[in-house]
Amino acid sequence: MSLANIFDVAGSGMNAQSLRLNTTASNLANAQSAASSAGDVYRSRQPVFAALARDAMSQGLAIDGADQRASAGVQVMGVVESDAPYEQRYEPNHPLADEEGYVFYPNVNVVEEMTNMISASRSFQVNVEVMNAARQMAQRVLTMGQ
Repeated sequence: MSLANIFDVAGSGMNAQSLRLNTTASNLANAQSAASSAGDVYRSRQPVFAALARDAMSQGLAIDGADQRASAGVQVMGVVESDAPYEQRYEPNHPLADEEGYVFYPNVNVVEEMTNMISASRSFQVNVEVMNAARQMAQRVLTMGQ
């Protein structure tokens, strides 16, 4: 794996974690938003990632019996809405209450979202450290000839 590939892998990881942080922020911002019907209620969203791999044979990394693919980064497959049930509260005096007195609230678990935010933040930091380490190695290689 060349240094350019390391930058690509870390960069794709940073992009993926940035999307994860934005999704978490959106979920937290809408955690207490009320709706008057089940169709209008906000649903928690989660990004779906997949590992990108490229053929290791083309890079001279093949080992007999080993997986013939090398990591090439992270791909964002999309953002999906959660199927968890939304919360329905009986609040007849709420301005958004339906004719039966119920108000609908999102299926966002704030504790779970905070955990996702911490995990995404740390993953982003790790990718930054990988890029910095690769940058330092490239700089040292350039200074070897001096």
